[in-house]
Amino acid sequence: MVELEKIIEDTAVELLRRSVTTLPSDVYSALNKLKEKTIDEKAKLQIDNIVTDATLAKEKSLPMCQDTGIVSFILQVGDEFPLKSKLKEILISATKRATKEVPLRPNTVDFFEGNPGDNVDIRGKLPFFYIDLVPGDQLKITVMNKGGGSSNVAKLGMLKPGVGLKGALKFVLDAIAEAGPYGCPPYRVGVGIGGGEDIAMILAKKALLRPVGKRNEDPRVAKLEEALIEAANELKIGPMGVGAGDTVIDVNINLASRHPASLPVGVVFSCWALRHASAIIKPDGNVEYKEY
Repeated sequence: MVELEKIIEDTAVELLRRSVTTLPSDVYSALNKLKEKTIDEKAKLQIDNIVTDATLAKEKSLPMCQDTGIVSFILQVGDEFPLKSKLKEILISATKRATKEVPLRPNTVDFFEGNPGDNVDIRGKLPFFYIDLVPGDQLKITVMNKGGGSSNVAKLGMLKPGVGLKGALKFVLDAIAEAGPYGCPPYRVGVGIGGGEDIAMILAKKALLRPVGKRNEDPRVAKLEEALIEAANELKIGPMGVGAGDTVIDVNINLASRHPASLPVGVVFSCWALRHASAIIKPDGNVEYKEY
C-alpha cells in the first residue's frame, strides 16, 4: 500500500508538470490550424508567438506562462480501488512537491497569513477536489490549473426563467464580448446552464475538459455550441485582442435541469494555455497517461 501511495503521488507530480508545460495535443493542433487559416497579419503573429511559446515550453519542460494557476484535482475513484481515504493527503503532498520541482508559481494567498509558498491553502481548502465514485478498480486523476487572468473574466448569471435558452445564449455571448482581450484569447469557453449557482459554474469548468471540436452528445445542444462559436468569432476581439481573427477556439456547453424559479448560466474561460492532464492508475500500480 505504501508503494501505491508513492506511485499516486509521483503520478500527480508528473501530471502537474505536464499540465503547465505541455498543451494538450488537441489544443496545440487547433492553434496551428488557426494560424494557417488566419489572414490578418497581426492576428497571425500573435498565434505564431503562442505556438512558439508552447513548443519551447514542452521542449524545455518549463511553464508556458508565469501564472501556473490554482490547482484542482478531478478524481474518478473506482469502487474497488484499494486506496481512498488518503487520496487528498497524498495529492496535497504532490502539490507541494510540484511547486518546488516543476516549479509552479506559489499562487495561494491567505487574507491574514499571506502566501505559504506551496500552492496549498492553510485552511485545507486548496487544492480543490472534485470526486466521483465510479464502478471498477481504477483511479483516474485529472489535474486542472486555472489561471487568474481567465478566471477574472468568468461570469455567473441568475437569469429569469422566462428568457429561456435564447436569453442564456445572449448572456454567454455578452460575457465573451465583455471579457474582450483581458483573459488572453483565443479562448476555450465552458458553459454550464441549469442546476444551481454553484452547479452551473462546475458544469462550465468541466466543459473545458472536452476535446476541441467534440460537440455535445445532444444534437440540439451541439447546434447551440456551433452558433456560439460562429457568433463569438464575429466579435473581432481576436488573438490577444488585436481586433481581427478568431476569438474562441471552441465553446462547450453542459446542460442540466433547472429549478422552476431560476435559470443559472455559468461561463468559465480558459486562455489559450489550457492546463490539464490526466492519468489512470490501476490497483497493481501501472499508470496510463491519457492524451487529448
